[in-house]
Amino acid sequence: MPMPLAYPATQQGPAPLIDLSSRAERDRLSSDAIRAFFNIMERWKIKDSDARLLLGDMSNGGYYALKKKPDRTLDEDRLRRISYLVGIFKALNILYSEKLADQWIQLSNKNRIFGGRTPLSYMIRGGLPAFQTVRRLLDARRGGH
Repeated sequence: MPMPLAYPATQQGPAPLIDLSSRAERDRLSSDAIRAFFNIMERWKIKDSDARLLLGDMSNGGYYALKKKPDRTLDEDRLRRISYLVGIFKALNILYSEKLADQWIQLSNKNRIFGGRTPLSYMIRGGLPAFQTVRRLLDARRGGH
């Protein structure tokens, strides 16, 4: 009798889910996330006014305080936004040359999702659901779909 098919055994388990509603988790992740955010904004050459909108329409004062002193704890929404942006950044750098990866977010895009607009304007207008759509689009391209 043939042996039933099964997935091979592995020592790697799934990564544990991170609970962004937990203050301790946000404390642990925030300062690195903030630094990553500002590094990405610099690489993508995003204006501060647009960067503030990507963070959920953050006030001028709060934004510049964050830029000056990144050792703060973010709320769940901002941490999630930055997480999507980091994933988008990573996917772009896997898919494209460094130059195109850094420009892509501000290039007009004929994909029907963007309708000729830039991915940046799409995400600013669409908020967190648009961040997720862009991330999923790039992840699908990485997977060859």
